[in-house]
Amino acid sequence: VQLQASGGGLVQTGGSLRLSCATSAPTFSRYAMGWFRQAPGKGREFVAAVSGDGRRIVYADSVKGRFTMSRDNGGLQMNNLKPEDTAVYYCAVDERTRLRVEPDYAYWGQGTLVTVSS
Repeated sequence: VQLQASGGGLVQTGGSLRLSCATSAPTFSRYAMGWFRQAPGKGREFVAAVSGDGRRIVYADSVKGRFTMSRDNGGLQMNNLKPEDTAVYYCAVDERTRLRVEPDYAYWGQGTLVTVSS
């Protein structure tokens, strides 16, 4: 399974970006998809995820109310961006995951950089 995250860029505080994740997964609907991010000098952290059947979408507390993940294609709409959202964002998929748990995902994209200026 190959993944390609895109849509990152430079935006001012309060701005918006939409991240996309193209996947070669043959039956995407079976795969849960997660977004994670890694800020400079920090470990990778969970952002949002949707279950394979689309019934569950979960968010990190830090992005709840500002980020929205699509059930249809796993895209991540990011609104009201803050400087602390600056990070490389990664999409990941797997057939069975606990959604928030990074090691549960076997397939990862290469990441897209989001920079939020103050």
